[in-house]
This record gives sequence, C-alpha cells and structure tokens, in this order.
Amino acid sequence: MSSSRERDDPLSFPTNPSSSSSPITVSDHLDSYLQDPTSHIGSASGSYSNEGLLASAETASPSNSDVEFGFSRPDFRQQTPISGTVQFYERHVFLCYKNPSVWPPRIEAAEFDRLPRLLSAAVLARKSDMKKETRLTICEGHDGTETSNGDVLIFPDMIRYRRLTHFDVDTFVEEVLVKDGEWLPGTPERLEGSYVFVCSHGSRDRRCGVCGPPLISRFREEIESYGLQGRVSVSPCSHIGGHKYAGNVIIFGNINGEVTGHWYGYVTQDDVPMLLEWHIGKGEIIDSLWRGQMGLSEDEQKKYQELRCLVNGETTIQGSAKEATQRQIDEVNTTSCRAEDEVANCCQGNGNASCCREPALPETLGILDTNEGAVKLTPEKKKGSKRQISKIPSGKAAIVRKIHEVDRASFSSLANKWVEPSMSV
Repeated sequence: MSSSRERDDPLSFPTNPSSSSSPITVSDHLDSYLQDPTSHIGSASGSYSNEGLLASAETASPSNSDVEFGFSRPDFRQQTPISGTVQFYERHVFLCYKNPSVWPPRIEAAEFDRLPRLLSAAVLARKSDMKKETRLTICEGHDGTETSNGDVLIFPDMIRYRRLTHFDVDTFVEEVLVKDGEWLPGTPERLEGSYVFVCSHGSRDRRCGVCGPPLISRFREEIESYGLQGRVSVSPCSHIGGHKYAGNVIIFGNINGEVTGHWYGYVTQDDVPMLLEWHIGKGEIIDSLWRGQMGLSEDEQKKYQELRCLVNGETTIQGSAKEATQRQIDEVNTTSCRAEDEVANCCQGNGNASCCREPALPETLGILDTNEGAVKLTPEKKKGSKRQISKIPSGKAAIVRKIHEVDRASFSSLANKWVEPSMSV
C-alpha cells in the first residue's frame, strides 16, 4: 500500500536537571558552508568515502540548482495538505557532531565517524528496552563559542549532556534512554527557549542541501533582527525523513505548558518571519506547512488538523483560511512599514538622518516562556527593514491556527465525537 510519506526515514526505534544551558546557534563552520557547500571537501572530510559530497561539487549554477532542487523545483508544494507525514515517536535525541559539509550520506553508519555510528548501534540494540519510541538525528557540533562535538540534546526533556565520547555510549544509552535517569559523570543542563532544526543534509538529498542553508541564513537574520539571540536558536540537522517536503523544519519549545515538537515542510525563506512570530511568538500553527508533531500517530496528526479547523469554524482545511492568513501576513508587513514610516518622520522632523536608525519594535512578537508556557512580549528593538512577507501562493494558503485551541488532553474526547467511518484514531 502506498503512503503519503517517504519510507526512507531516519532512525526511529520503538521502545531532573538543575543547571541551565542557553540555546545553540549556528557556527562559523556553517558560514562558509552557506557560501560554498563544497568548500570543505578534501579537508575535514578527506577520510570519508562520500559520493554524495563529491556529487555536490559537480553541481550546476545556483540558479539551476534552485530550479531542479530548490524552492522553484517542479514538485514544490504539489501535495496539500501535508499533515500526517511524520512517523510516530515520543522522544528526539540530537547528537551534535561536526557540520553538514562533512556529513556523509549515512552518517549513522559511516566507518570513520565512530561516535554517531556507535550511538546509533547502541540505541538500536536497546530499542526493545526503551519505554519511549526514540528518534536519533545529528545536528551541527558547534555552539558559536566552544566546540561541542559530542553534546546530546533531548526533547521533550529539554536537557543537554556535554561531551559524550564513544567510550561512554553504552552507559549513556542505558542510564538515560533506557532507565530514564541521569548519566554520570555527565551533568544534565536545562535547555531554555525555542529550538529550530533545519534539514541541511545535502549529501543525503540535494533538495535538503539546496533549501536548508538559505533557510538557516534567514532564521539567523530574523533572530538577530528581533533581538532573540539566546531565546531562539537554529541549527542544521541531518536527514529527518520526507526529502520531497524540503525545506523541512522542526521547532521544539514550550507551548501552553507543554514542550512540543512541530514539523513543517515546504518552508521557504519568506515563511521564516511568520514561523517566528506566529508559531514561536504566539503559539499558533501554520497548517498548510504543518507535517505533524512529536507524540501523535500519522492518523492522529490528520485528525488533529481537521479538529483544529472545526474548532475555528472551518469545514475544510483550505476553507476561508486564505483570507485569515493573508490578514496575519499583512499585519507583519504593516508593522515593518510602520517602523519605517516612524523612522522617516522622526528624522525629517529633527533634520538628523541618524537619530533613529533602530526604531522600536511594536510589541507584537511574544516568546513563549520555557518554564511557564506564557507569552511574554519582547522589549528588544527590531532593526528597520522594508522586507515584507510574500503574498500567499494561489491555492496554497498558509493556514494559521492556535495550538492551544485543541490540546492533547482533549483530543481523544473530541475525536470520539467526530470520527469518519473509514478512519479510526
């Protein structure tokens, strides 16, 4: 039987911190990768037998790459909706290790990458002993201030362990992933803020390699522009499943008192401000880009989206949401334009062209507090910018829905009252 998701999925295995840790950020290694994805070939990756990276060195011009593999590719946004394309899992483990430019196609099985290979093997060997179905993904191993190869991030636990080595793999898996305890001598650090992961595994699939880096650049730009450093982080990650939905983005954070992991597909650079403001800032799902979330089965993801539409008065997923979402986009654009107008008026009135180069951001962008789940407005300033979010493509409305409208606890009761004969939850 055919499925709406690709079966070439990443690793998925059935199955009380005290200190604080700030979000990881994209490293300087990625800066050069964003400028030239092939620049590291023959350096750190010299020991790899990596056909994927070698193939990327022989690519055509950037414009041709975008047409073939990027946001302009023929199959981009041809499937809608895309909910129900995330395989069920309950815990996501990220191993920080090197950077996308040196990741081989199958980094979890690479001969010369002992740490990811041994961790993958250990998790696989203990899968039947784990209480939670666990997914293992590689993310960039650098946090901008110090090398962090070997750091392990765990969601929804929101903890980080520092400096795992291949000598410690078996003990770590036993104590943390099987027994749900703490790994000693490692000390778990509490993760604060929101974490964004963008699939940029170009050696695994060209679509992710072309779409991932510009998305990371735009996230970094917007995070800095809004003054959200240390509160929202972005990092490239390895293959997460669903190449055809590139750009693929996962956002972990505390929403309404619960840490959730929401997956988005077909994300473009123009969608980044909306994800920051509406998903992270206001706790609202952008349904046309929503693939699913951690903790829900594929059928539950589809039903969950349908219930959100019902709660919001829609009879179909597309419905009249196009107008509602366009209103949200117009609001973001109006905020940007208003800031520009204020700068112009102020400078004209004072005759001083430099009096307000950094206008205050109207208090519209809230960030969900990790511990309390409450929306708190940011006092930071946003640098003036005339950049606007693009209009919604015809027939492909980005539907925005409040996440807390249908919480996980009420999902079952609502679903039982409204279940189609051909679908069970």
